[in-house]
Amino acid sequence: MPGPVSSKARVYADANTVKSKDYWDYEAHVPSWSNQDNYQLVRKLGRGKYSEVFEAININSNDRVVVKILKDLYQRLTDFDIRFYLYELLKALDYSHSMGIMHRDVKPHNVMIDHQMRKLRLIDWGLAEFYHPAQEYNVRVASRSYKGPELLVDYQMYDYSLDMWSLGCMLASMIFQKEPFFHGQDNYDQLVRIAKVLGTEELSSYLNKYHIELDTRFKDLLGQQTRKRWENFVQPENQHLVSPEALDLLDKLLCYDHQQRLTAQEAMEHPYFYPVLKGQPLSNSEGALAISSSTTT
Repeated sequence: MPGPVSSKARVYADANTVKSKDYWDYEAHVPSWSNQDNYQLVRKLGRGKYSEVFEAININSNDRVVVKILKDLYQRLTDFDIRFYLYELLKALDYSHSMGIMHRDVKPHNVMIDHQMRKLRLIDWGLAEFYHPAQEYNVRVASRSYKGPELLVDYQMYDYSLDMWSLGCMLASMIFQKEPFFHGQDNYDQLVRIAKVLGTEELSSYLNKYHIELDTRFKDLLGQQTRKRWENFVQPENQHLVSPEALDLLDKLLCYDHQQRLTAQEAMEHPYFYPVLKGQPLSNSEGALAISSSTTT
C-alpha cells in the first residue's frame, strides 16, 4: 500500500524557505542562559473564588513575598470576553504562523490572561517547531484533549492547522462550559470521543483522502458513529454563550481534514468576531441561541 499523501499548509508554507538556516535551525543554536526563577513557594496562605495565595521566598535575598495564582477564568468570562480573548489568541497564532512556527501545544494552561488589563499571552513554546512543506513531524505533541485527529491517526505531514484544531477545542469548551470538550482516557479513546461528535463516515473520508492506514486497534473501538449537531450541546446553563455564528466558527475549526480548517487570519475575519472589531459588548440576549426541544447529548 502506498504511503500517506503529502500535504502542504495553505498559508505561510514557505515562511522558512526564504529565511536563512540560522533562523530555523535551532539545534545548532547555543543559548546563553539568564537567571531562572528565584522564587520558591513556602506555604499556602489562603484561597479566594478565583485564586490561591502562597507565601514564597526569594532564594537569593531571602525576601518573603506573596504569590497569587489565578484559577481558571472560563466560568466568569462573558460572551464578549470569550470572543475578545479568542481574537487576541488568533492574533498571536497568525503572527507565529507568519514567522513559520507551529506552536503545537495550544491549550488553556498555556494562555495567560490579565483580565484587568485585557491582555493575553500565549506561552510555553517548548513544543513549537518550524514548518517546512512535506516534512514529517513527531505526532507526540500537544496535550491529549487538544490533539488534532492528524496526530491521533499518526499523520506526520501536518502544519499550522494543528493549532487551529486546538483553538477550536478551546472554543467548544468555553461556549459549552465543558472542560475539556473531548476528554479521552488515552490517545485511542481520544479519537473515539472525537468520532462520537464528528462521525465515523467523515473520519473514513479523511483517511481515504490522505491514504492513511488506521491502527487496527481502532476498528473495534470506533464502531459506527453518526455526526452530531452542535446544537445538541446547548443547555440552559450555557445558552447565553452560544450563538449561530459561534457554532459556524466551531464547525469550520473542528473538522477532520486539516486542509479545510480556517487559518488564523481567516478565523479573525469570521462574523463571530464582528462585535470585537466594533468594540461593542453584547447585551445579555444578543446572539443567544435558543435550545431546541429535540436536542440530546
